[in-house]
Amino acid sequence: MLPDDTSFITDEASLRTLHHEPMSRATDKVLRALDTHCRRILSLSPFCVVATQGPNGADISPRGDPAGFVRELDERTLLLPDRVGNNRLDAMSNLLVNPRIGLLFLVPGMNETLRINGTARITNDARLLAPCAINGRPPKVGLVVAIEEAFLHCAKALIRSALWDGARHIDRKILPTYAEMLLDHVGGLTSEENERQSQVMAERGLY
Repeated sequence: MLPDDTSFITDEASLRTLHHEPMSRATDKVLRALDTHCRRILSLSPFCVVATQGPNGADISPRGDPAGFVRELDERTLLLPDRVGNNRLDAMSNLLVNPRIGLLFLVPGMNETLRINGTARITNDARLLAPCAINGRPPKVGLVVAIEEAFLHCAKALIRSALWDGARHIDRKILPTYAEMLLDHVGGLTSEENERQSQVMAERGLY
C-alpha cells in the first residue's frame, strides 16, 4: 500500500529537473526510414514486443518467429505476420480505433535494441502474406506498419538485467507450470477443461 503522503511528478519540467540534459547521440539519432543497420538488425531479430493503445488503455504483447520474420516492404514500411495465438486480438482491436504502434526488436546476444514507432493497418491481402508462409501456411492477417521513427536503444537495460547470461537464468521449476497458474487465475476453470483447451491449442499448432 502506498503511503498517504506519496509524492508524484505531474509535469515534464519537474521531471526534467531530476535528470541531465540528453546528449545529441540520444536526441539526434531518430531516423525516418530504415538504414543498413536497421535492416541488418531486423534480419537477425526473432522477437519483438508490440505496444498499442486502445479505448481501454495500453497493451503490450510479444511476437516471435524465425529471425527476419518482420519483412521490409520498403524503407518506410514493414509487414508483421500474425501467427496462431490465443485469439484475444488485443493489439489488433486497439489498432482498429487507434493506429499508433510501437515495436521493440531484440536480437539474442546483442544488448542494444531497435525501436520503431509509427502507425499500423491490418491486412489480409494474400499477395503480401504469401511470402510469410511457414510450413506452407501463410498467416491469415498481418500488420502493415508505416514507419515514422526508427532508432537504436542503448545497451544499459539488457546489461543491468543480464538477459542473455545463461548463468542468471532461473530454474523453471521454481515457479508453477503455466497450467497450474491458469487454474489459480481463471475462476471456475477445472483441470479437465484446462486440459481440453490445451489440446485444442496444441492441435492448432504454431502456424
